[in-house]
Amino acid sequence: MIIERFYQNQGASLKYYEIENSSPPLLLIHAQGVDGKSFANVWEQLSERYHVYSVDCYGHGGSLHDAGKYNVEDIGNAVIRFIEDVIKEKVYLLGHSSGGLITAYIAAKTDLCRYLVLEDSPFFSSQGERRKSSFNYIDLSTVCHRFIKQTENKDFVLYYFSNQYAWNFFPEKSREKIKHSMIKMAAKYRAKHPDRDLKVPFWPKAALSGFQGMDHYDPLFGETFYNDSFHCGIAHEDILRNIKCQTLFMKAQTNINEDGILMAALSEEDLKKVTELIADCCY
Repeated sequence: MIIERFYQNQGASLKYYEIENSSPPLLLIHAQGVDGKSFANVWEQLSERYHVYSVDCYGHGGSLHDAGKYNVEDIGNAVIRFIEDVIKEKVYLLGHSSGGLITAYIAAKTDLCRYLVLEDSPFFSSQGERRKSSFNYIDLSTVCHRFIKQTENKDFVLYYFSNQYAWNFFPEKSREKIKHSMIKMAAKYRAKHPDRDLKVPFWPKAALSGFQGMDHYDPLFGETFYNDSFHCGIAHEDILRNIKCQTLFMKAQTNINEDGILMAALSEEDLKKVTELIADCCY
């Protein structure tokens, strides 16, 4: 049985999902834009071997929405307190994408991590000037920045769908026609089901997974990746070299498009750097 719970202590406020059993604890930290339920399709399988916890990060889902705390330190420290107060033992810790940046911070700062899994986390590529050549920057972060600056549109889910970089993958001759038709269908669905995850006929199911939980996502979180404040000035090199637990890095295939945009979270060169900085790391 999946149980929805809330943790609040010392200013921390986290919503989480739990599958109780006597197995070792596994804590899951999701990617930007979605929420803890993004792991729902593997919860049952994971619960055969682990006591599963899946947390909503700040600015996502039912956890604290406070733009001043949308950074790796505040979120990481809140999860550390959660582990200490709720789980009360070392955990298997898995983070996807930006969630991996948070889990790496936790593993580097504490001895609470028994084993760390990083799923395609954007080390180096999301920080400093390099971030401007990353897919996250030209897509979600920039869309968040523009949404915040305007006042006409109130529905961020529809705004993101309408302005996402993915439209560039459609043939130029038919792009605008397809885009107009798809946005119209998305707007109709949002008007009828404002509290549900977005569904658009003919839109790839895998692509729609990125909208799961987006209705409760704060665009000000994306702004922190746009202006580089998420990292609190902490170099990723410093985080990685302080990770002492066994680590597995799972990396998506590298792809740089014709505009020079890195479509994966990090390059082969970055991956080599990650595995060299973490004392005990395989991929």
